[in-house]
Amino acid sequence: MSPCIVEPPEPKVVTTVPTPTAQELWQRYHRRAEDNVENELVEKYIPLVSAVMGRLAMTLPDHVDRDDLYSVGLVGLLQALRNFDPTCGTSFEAYARLRVRGAMLDELRRLDWVPRTVHEKARKIKEVLIQLEQKLGKTPTEAQMAKALGISVSEYASLLDEVRPAAFVCLDAAGAEDAGEGSALHDVIADQTEEGPVEKTSQRELKKLVFERLKELPEMQRKVLALYYIEDMHLREIAEVFSLTESRICQIHSQAILAIRAYLQRFESGMAGGQNSASS
Repeated sequence: MSPCIVEPPEPKVVTTVPTPTAQELWQRYHRRAEDNVENELVEKYIPLVSAVMGRLAMTLPDHVDRDDLYSVGLVGLLQALRNFDPTCGTSFEAYARLRVRGAMLDELRRLDWVPRTVHEKARKIKEVLIQLEQKLGKTPTEAQMAKALGISVSEYASLLDEVRPAAFVCLDAAGAEDAGEGSALHDVIADQTEEGPVEKTSQRELKKLVFERLKELPEMQRKVLALYYIEDMHLREIAEVFSLTESRICQIHSQAILAIRAYLQRFESGMAGGQNSASS
């Protein structure tokens, strides 16, 4: 009797579906070929919402619901997806980050999360900073600011910590009054997909003013701003770079932002004064 030969089963062919690239997803999305492409794009860029949320979270008081703010950021991401024009020459990440952050800041303004007293203290610092700059012809040191305010350097450092929430918002509200409702920077600067001549000029002028102010800031303030806004580092990471405490980096950041805001405010006041003189 011949032995029974059992043939081995044929190996199963496992086909792996490659993960689509961002470019492929965008092509499918604009062709409207599949209904689920929008969901795939949202899933792909959700980490961006988390990153923006993480940078804002360090300035939020306890009563602000993080989950609600995160949901607002997701809505901002969805709006960015639907309004983005890939032919405009701007990366979607940069465009979406602006929209997500703007949506979150709008929600925070609606909640009125920064107390009026904090805005008043921040305004006082800016007024003194403007006066000292005009008197000294340069950016005042923390010791000079403390002396002008009639407090100690340590008390001034504590004051910078106190106004930190307002300072973080200032850069996104460069065209608005601190204590009232106004347009955020993402409303003032032109949408990349809808730029007109006036918007382009306004954006270029604002960038020029901020750049001029940055050149006048102390080196340490410039470095902190560059690492935070350009390198996208957290304050804790920046503190490790300079072997300083996170609180100290926050103080340096706050003073730098208030200095930029004061400079823009002085420029706006000068422009308004010039227009009034011309009209009279």
